[in-house]
Amino acid sequence: MTDWDAARYHRISDPQLAWGRAIAARLEPAPGERILDIGCGTGRLTTEIAAQPGIRVVGLDRSAAMLNEAARHGAALPNPPRYVHADGAALPFVDAFDAVFSAATFHWIPDHERLFASVFAALKRGGRFVAQAGGAGNLDRLYGRARQLMHSPRYADRFVAWVEPYHFETVADTEARLCRAGFIEIQVSLVVAPVPFETPDRYAEFVAAVCLRHHLHRLPEPEREGFMQQMTVQAREDDPPLTLDYWRLNIAARKARG
Repeated sequence: MTDWDAARYHRISDPQLAWGRAIAARLEPAPGERILDIGCGTGRLTTEIAAQPGIRVVGLDRSAAMLNEAARHGAALPNPPRYVHADGAALPFVDAFDAVFSAATFHWIPDHERLFASVFAALKRGGRFVAQAGGAGNLDRLYGRARQLMHSPRYADRFVAWVEPYHFETVADTEARLCRAGFIEIQVSLVVAPVPFETPDRYAEFVAAVCLRHHLHRLPEPEREGFMQQMTVQAREDDPPLTLDYWRLNIAARKARG
């Protein structure tokens, strides 16, 4: 799989930034704290938190392209974030952070059992864990339409042995995994968060770059435009039109002090 188009993602990722800001507000970072951002992407939120006085931030991502873009945007800060190229389910830290947060990332990590155990190990005693990701039902309409196209005679040969790259969890399973990892004060909820787009071009650009990136990678360049055209035409007929059916899984928990 090719890496992200990080510059494009940085330009169009306003929905992810808005969700991330809500998570950061719940996290309530305080001076003197060391904070880990899992799946920092291009660092739009990472740099906002690092700009607050007295806070040290580490951004972590599996994408080298995302990290390069993040480092470029955060370089001018008096106390720029540090960036680490690693997997969120295998964090290279132990008892290192006062808080861990993440936005729009965990649905790209298939093993949430390992993920939560890794986060727990990275936190100091009493450390906070606040995150949000796609949850059960996320983009069902969009991905259902994509599956119909994938199985159509025109595209079926391109998707032989296809494996879904995303993993949208339920509240109950997430609560159980957090408990098994050792967390306390667990709060998990699932909320609807539709994202509308003003024009078909903006809808298609976002969906192609973010939601269907893996799908389009399977197609030769000449076929990608046709695939996206069919997806966009159907979205224009929705009520409301050109709206992504996002569902967000909110997570909050803590590591015990003792």
